[in-house]
Amino acid sequence: MKAGECEALGEVIASADGSEQPLPSIEQAYAGKLMPDEQVHLFRNTHRVFPCRRISRGGGPIQDLPRSPDTSEDFPIRAGEQEFDLYDYVSRNRLVGLLMLKDGKIVHERYELGIDAHARWMSMSMAKSVSTLLVGVAIRDGFIGGVDDPLTDYLPELRGSGYDGVSIRHLMQMTSGVEWDDTHTDANSHRRHMLALQVGQQPDTILKYMASLPRIAEPGTCWNYSTGETHVVGALVKAATGRWLADYLSEKLWSRLGMDADAEWWLEAPGGLEVAGSGICATLRDYARLGLFAMNDGRIGDEQVLPAGWIEESTAPREAGGEPLNYGYMWWPVPDAKGSFADGAFSARGIFGQYIYVNPTERVVLTVLSSRSKPKFAEAILDNHFFNSAVEALR
Repeated sequence: MKAGECEALGEVIASADGSEQPLPSIEQAYAGKLMPDEQVHLFRNTHRVFPCRRISRGGGPIQDLPRSPDTSEDFPIRAGEQEFDLYDYVSRNRLVGLLMLKDGKIVHERYELGIDAHARWMSMSMAKSVSTLLVGVAIRDGFIGGVDDPLTDYLPELRGSGYDGVSIRHLMQMTSGVEWDDTHTDANSHRRHMLALQVGQQPDTILKYMASLPRIAEPGTCWNYSTGETHVVGALVKAATGRWLADYLSEKLWSRLGMDADAEWWLEAPGGLEVAGSGICATLRDYARLGLFAMNDGRIGDEQVLPAGWIEESTAPREAGGEPLNYGYMWWPVPDAKGSFADGAFSARGIFGQYIYVNPTERVVLTVLSSRSKPKFAEAILDNHFFNSAVEALR
C-alpha cells in the first residue's frame, strides 16, 4: 500500500449511533435491494468498501462559504400541473444533503438521515464530470494536444480494438460506437460485469474488458451512455500525465479550492487505477466548491486552470448522427422550464440522486445528495423541476 492510499476497512464498522453494523454489499445496492437504513449506512461508507487513493486538500485555508442574509427555507416547486414544496422534495426524494448557493453564498443548507457536514458521501457518476475536467486540465497543461486527437495516440494498447479510430471527443461524448449496456439492476449487463471486475480487485482488468467489446456504430454517429467509457477516460489521463487521477486532481484543484476535507477515490485494485466513472467520496460543501469552480469557467483566482471556454464547450447540447444530443463531455445540459438552454445551466449527476447543478447566468449552484431506493427513476419529483424552481425563487 502506497502513501496516499487507504485499504477497505472490512465489512463491520461503527454506524451513526456508535453500534457495529455490517456493510451491505455494493451489488445489493446496484440491484436496488436495500432498505433505507442499510443503504444510508453503505452510501456514507463506500470509501470503506474498496481500496481508495486519497485526494488531499493540502494545507491551505478553507474557502469560506458565507451565509446570505436572504435565506430560502421554502418555495414552490412546479412540476407541470403539480406544485410541491421543499419539504416534499427533501422527504419524497430521500435527500441526505442539500446546499443552495447564490453568488457564492449559502441560502439553504440541510442534512438528513444521520448525515452531517463531515460525512463523505459517494458521488457515483458525478465523478464522470470530474474526470473530464481533468482532461481539460491536461490539455491546458500540454499533456494532451486536443479533443480531436485519436485515443490510441495515448493508449496504444487499444489499437485493433473497438476504440481504434475513436477520438477523445467521441470518448467524452460517449459516441464511440462501442457496445455497452449500462443497466445497473441487470446482473448480466456490461455495467454489472464492470462492477464484478471492480469487486474482484485485479489490476487492468476493466480496460482489458473495454478493449474486448465490439464496435456496433461508427464513431460520432450514435450516443450510448457507458460508465465503461469513463474508465477509459481515467486511463487516458493517467497515460497522458503520468499521474494518478487522485494526485492530479489534488494538485490542480482539490488543494487549491479551499476544500473542507480530503476526499477518497475508489481503485480498481490496490495500487491501481481510479474508478473514474463513480468513485469519489467527498463532503456536500466540497462538491459545491467544484460547482463554483465550474461556474467560474475553470478559473482559480486569476489563473485559467482549464482552457478558456472549456466549461461552455463541455456542457452544451450537441448532435450525434444528425440527432439532438442533450449531453456534453460527461456533463448534462439542463433546460429551463420552457425547454430553453439560454442560461447555459448544466449538471453533474449520479445514480441514487447525486447532483451538482450549475447555472452560470443566475450564479446559482445547487448540490443534492440522496439515498433513493433504486439507481434510476426512483425520484418522486424530477430534480430538474426542483432546479428550475429554485433558480426562479433565487432570481
